[in-house]
Amino acid sequence: MRPDLQSSVFALETIDVPGGTETVLRGGRHLFPLLPEAFAGISSIGVLGWGPQGRAQARNLRDSLAGTGITVRVGLRPGSASAADARAHGFTEDDGTLGDWLAVAAASDLVILLIADAALAAHHEAVFAALRPGATIGLSHGFLLGHLREIGSDFPVGHPVIAVCPKGMGDSVRRLYEQGREINGAGINASVAVHADPDGRATDRALGWSVALGSPYTFATTLESEYLSDIVGERAILLGAVHGLVEALWRHFRIAGDDPVTAYERSCENVTGPIARTISASGLDGVRAALDDAGRAVFDRAYAATYGPAGELVAEIYDEVADGTELRSVILAEARLADRPMTPIAGSPMWAAATAVHARRGTAELPIDPLTAGMFVATMTAQVDEFLRRGHPWSEIVNETIIEAVDSLLPYMHARDVAFMVDNCSRTARLGTRRWGPRFQAAYEQIALPRAAADGDPALVTAFAAHPVHAALATAAKLRPSVDIAVQ
Repeated sequence: MRPDLQSSVFALETIDVPGGTETVLRGGRHLFPLLPEAFAGISSIGVLGWGPQGRAQARNLRDSLAGTGITVRVGLRPGSASAADARAHGFTEDDGTLGDWLAVAAASDLVILLIADAALAAHHEAVFAALRPGATIGLSHGFLLGHLREIGSDFPVGHPVIAVCPKGMGDSVRRLYEQGREINGAGINASVAVHADPDGRATDRALGWSVALGSPYTFATTLESEYLSDIVGERAILLGAVHGLVEALWRHFRIAGDDPVTAYERSCENVTGPIARTISASGLDGVRAALDDAGRAVFDRAYAATYGPAGELVAEIYDEVADGTELRSVILAEARLADRPMTPIAGSPMWAAATAVHARRGTAELPIDPLTAGMFVATMTAQVDEFLRRGHPWSEIVNETIIEAVDSLLPYMHARDVAFMVDNCSRTARLGTRRWGPRFQAAYEQIALPRAAADGDPALVTAFAAHPVHAALATAAKLRPSVDIAVQ
């Protein structure tokens, strides 16, 4: 799971990480003139799908490749409701940049598959059959690899297979790219994977795709490693655990006597606001350092109480993703949901307080709640440790667990709330969150919160203080543009 990068087009950097080094590419618009060389042999790029990633990636690629002679086309299934929005953003049938998905696939040298996971699982054979000889297959997620292995199949022979996987939601990919027009390098970090390379050009092609998306920091992974870390992460600290945590804490604070708005500020608003911002600016240990002595004592008890039960759940999720159980649950749910759509979760009592909390923003600085902070940081660290045990590289660990959370997802949750994110994320992420969020909530309510009232385990806090993740995150932070996402 520790691949390296080599490029004949881009100048790569070696960064120091705990236990060794990794090779990465620092992005930026100054690299755009190198894109024709990176995409040598590619005259047409087809983006299949207009979900959050397709909508963002198609526009970023088109803008970055303007004037190069490389055409970016969008392919949609017949009758797609997304066609009108694609036209509104400049992809049209009249100029040949919008068309039937299989026709676009057949006409493209690089075919980027960004349709929904279940749809891709159901229709990948038709897409593969439409490909021209030697066309490159592009993915932004390893779900299809897991599905192909589950059914005993594989990607078609003779086709390069690459992945560029932005470490953030599609809206972040586009929004930070737009901000990068003024601040060079602003964007969403991405991993790249080369799964098949029959023509020897796949790595430069993948790096060019990442640069064209605006990625400020590109690192190497494998398609399998990306799939495992991504699916586990969205069910754990990126979404599922966050949902379970804020629901558990809101109820805890209400039982303790807080009014609904104060309870919301101490739970959800704290995680998406001051805790996320502090981690982004100062790291995980920066959260504890920002507290006074009394706050640190609460943080330490909460951290020690939460680390174990959170880690048990992350390990369970990882096992179920690795053996195909989680993938099968998504495929089964998709068939069921054709007749029975998912109901939203935003009706639970805590979300009624969101409007009043948002209205109070700016009237006073919200302090970090040490109980909330200790539980959140413990869950994040537990995921870091599980990924370490499974052999993931440090760049993947800190991006999938920490940077994607605090620089992409949590700012959107802050603007709209966690329930909105759960109800409007990808179908795969939504299904996983609804399955695992309640498990985390139960673990927090039944195990962590009762333990947090007692004396904690000093050894766990000592281990956190000396954890190598702090050095790894500090190294990654040096590649971060000096810009925070502006959520619209």
